[in-house]
Amino acid sequence: MLNRIAALIKKEFLAIWKDPRSRMIIIVPPILQLLIFANALTMEMKNIDMVVLDRSGTVESRELISEFDNSRWFRKIFYAHNEQDVRHYIETQKVQLALEINNDFASGIKRGKPVSVQLIVDGRQTNAAGIIGGYASQVVSAYSSEISPAKGASINFVVRNWFNPNLEYRWYLLCSTIAILALVTTLMLTALSIARERELGTFDQLIVSPLTPFEILAGKTVPPLIISVLLTLFMILMSIIFFKLPFKGSIFWLLISTVIALFSIVGVGLFISSLCKTQQQAILGAFTFQMPAVLLSGFISPVEDMPALVQYLTYANPVKFFMIITKGIIFKGMQPADIISNLIALLLIAFITLSAAGWMFKRKLD
Repeated sequence: MLNRIAALIKKEFLAIWKDPRSRMIIIVPPILQLLIFANALTMEMKNIDMVVLDRSGTVESRELISEFDNSRWFRKIFYAHNEQDVRHYIETQKVQLALEINNDFASGIKRGKPVSVQLIVDGRQTNAAGIIGGYASQVVSAYSSEISPAKGASINFVVRNWFNPNLEYRWYLLCSTIAILALVTTLMLTALSIARERELGTFDQLIVSPLTPFEILAGKTVPPLIISVLLTLFMILMSIIFFKLPFKGSIFWLLISTVIALFSIVGVGLFISSLCKTQQQAILGAFTFQMPAVLLSGFISPVEDMPALVQYLTYANPVKFFMIITKGIIFKGMQPADIISNLIALLLIAFITLSAAGWMFKRKLD
């Protein structure tokens, strides 16, 4: 069995390499789009969720919090009990802003002395972080102006950007763009696989060969997976070298995560390919999946800001989990437990899509 799978894998590599169009799809578009997207794309934040650590617990601190609650920029306010809660909310991207109020907040205002609060912004979404920091600063400044004439106090604030202190917008765009380009390349290679066999008339040869549906599936999975993994790792390396993208995580976990994430996308591509009879249909099917996958990944706007029904749909989107893992490993050295929780979702997607593709192949072989 291994010899037959190896022979089919070799055939797939040769078919991809000898086809000029396949070589162009693999090499040129991802590199060009990476360079263009990294310099041209911008983000915009419209809805903001925040968490508050109120150590004061006084009327004055609640008044400041109410200013955020009544602002048109902020949607939900969560309350934390300690620093660990604040970190958890930001690391898991449940919120984009944290407000920390010290114990002496109310006493300082009553004595007419300057007091300080801290604003923490998730710097992984750089353009959004700058906007959020500006909105929060306006709210705090407005409240400070209200209390100054009556009590003579003022509020100083410090804005900290976690994971991207200088708000380098390219860092966020590069991580997101790499995940999107990996989706496009992997999906196109796998979606065209079976459709190309049908158009060339070689699919019938596979049917009459000793290969089982599992062997055909394995032979069609390995080549695009290896090519996509190598290309994705090359784009990450290129971003680190040429765009100075910081890397704070584990290379081992990045490699494992990339393989599993692209494996799940290969499953989607093979399922699309098993449904299509021509390469044109396969391209349209891949395009139909790509656009929603990108929009539901959190690239344009945070998933938490989407309608509840749409948020449930994102759990079937491998790109969403791939982006979370990529940004988490690169920017903040995501812990293995958090990585594994996202990898489980990717493995489930891969299992469902590959099982569906295998069932379709078996039907056609029977």
